[in-house]
Amino acid sequence: MRHKYSPWAVLAIVAGAVALGGGGLHLTNQPEFCASCHTIAPSYESWAKSSHKEVSCVDCHVRSTPEGWLRDKAYAGTKDVLITWFGTPTVPHDLDATVHSELCLSCHREILRVSEVAPRDLPPPVKEVGLVMSHRKHMEAFAKRGKGEGCVTCHSRVVHGEPIKGYPIVVPRGHVEADSKPHEPRHPKDSVLYRKAMADCFRCHDGKTEHDGAVLSRKCETCHLPEKVQDLLF
Repeated sequence: MRHKYSPWAVLAIVAGAVALGGGGLHLTNQPEFCASCHTIAPSYESWAKSSHKEVSCVDCHVRSTPEGWLRDKAYAGTKDVLITWFGTPTVPHDLDATVHSELCLSCHREILRVSEVAPRDLPPPVKEVGLVMSHRKHMEAFAKRGKGEGCVTCHSRVVHGEPIKGYPIVVPRGHVEADSKPHEPRHPKDSVLYRKAMADCFRCHDGKTEHDGAVLSRKCETCHLPEKVQDLLF
């Protein structure tokens, strides 16, 4: 015997499913939901103290396209839940999340347009060391290399790292070998986060790597205004 359902009953079921789905989506978009996983807890705590504490997790980790939502949220989120419940969760110092550059540039696209040569345009603390470099040129170089590099190649710990050397915010490590104020990351030396913290500009500017037919120099003047580093040069 076939059951007959009134249009109103069908509409109520559909509306309920949509409401539940929307409510669930809203819940899983909240940073507090992410923090409910013990593996993510350290990342949540560092985010809450960072310069990005008003930006939610999904704003940086989930692309707004249909493919991005399916891959970054539905698939990755479900996989993480299954691993947490039935597998062996990754320890916090070995977390290696993907952050796509288009998400960074959705808020910071002006960095590709502003002058990064005039000292007056330099924001603190890079003004202190006269650091001048073009984000646009670096993004173009990363695209040409085709190794999946982008904003987080240099800014990987800007949200989840700790400020160093008295700076008020997290800044990329310029160099480790030539740093007069060394800083040792508080992570196991064989961990993902330790390697990310110790990776610096010399990974490319090593005096050997070439770009557009020219060797990437290790000289201070390549990235710094000479008058800012003259005490170190002589």
